[in-house]
Amino acid sequence: MKKLLLVMLSISLLTSCSNGTKSKRVLSSSSGNINSLSVVADNNLWASRIGDEIRDVFSAEVIGLPQQEPLFTMRQIPPMVFTDFATKNRTVLKIERDSFADTKILKNVYATPQTVVVISGNSAKEIVDEIKKNAERIISTFKSTEIKEQQRRMGKSLFEDKSIEDALGLTINMPSAYRIAKQDENFFWLRRDIKNGDANLMIYQTSLDAVSDGENAINDIIKMRDSIGKTYIPGPIEGSYMITEEAYTPFLNTTIIDNKPAFETKSTWEVKDAFMAGPFVNYAVKDEVNNRLIVLEGFVFAPSTAKRDYIFELEAIIRSLKIK
Repeated sequence: MKKLLLVMLSISLLTSCSNGTKSKRVLSSSSGNINSLSVVADNNLWASRIGDEIRDVFSAEVIGLPQQEPLFTMRQIPPMVFTDFATKNRTVLKIERDSFADTKILKNVYATPQTVVVISGNSAKEIVDEIKKNAERIISTFKSTEIKEQQRRMGKSLFEDKSIEDALGLTINMPSAYRIAKQDENFFWLRRDIKNGDANLMIYQTSLDAVSDGENAINDIIKMRDSIGKTYIPGPIEGSYMITEEAYTPFLNTTIIDNKPAFETKSTWEVKDAFMAGPFVNYAVKDEVNNRLIVLEGFVFAPSTAKRDYIFELEAIIRSLKIK
């Protein structure tokens, strides 16, 4: 009798589970280095014009670095071996032949967090056209995924000094490895030691009209940052200071940070009268509520060292900005 009751109870529990809400599929955590991209394509496609187009787009040179470095470090994986641990990379690009032309952006397919982009077509031309047509959107989506992951990793040990918040009325999340190197009333210079050099962050405020809209914006930004460099960022010899390198034309774009319009400038800096240089990324955020520009600039000094991921870390820090 007891055995019969146990069997009936078990059946009842199983029935109630099957008739209730569906159980959620449990995904394992994604993995991979920042800015790494798994490309799932068979060897023939990878060796064809499709592979050439993928390399041209996703291994394109990062803007503003003094040496060539790719947007993403790619690894090609044939579909037959894209199983188990290989499916856990945070960013995945899949190429599917013999299907109608389409581009799908999917989230958390094999792991979490994860972005999987599937590009399909019935011919090489269709697939290449899909890549060309959607390149900007795909890169932006992958980059957003990596920014969030970088911010998550930084959140494990954050810089906790409140002096920036007290002085400028804003918060920003950065690793605890950073320290305040110089502080003025409305200016902060922070830095951390890295291999063969240092990563640096400047935060300051200026008047809202310091950077004009239109064609003169880039000239205003260069003038502004060169003035700040002369005042606050000295070089190794007396009278030297950081300026915008004249040999490179800065890249200027508009973006949104903390739901506010911002100018994004990327190029290289140098030290006047000294052999020092490196990349920088500058954001001038329009804080119209408080009638000011908040300027955040990351720059790196690391001779003979790859700098892409250091600049990317600084961009992730800057994009965590919250203005009160």
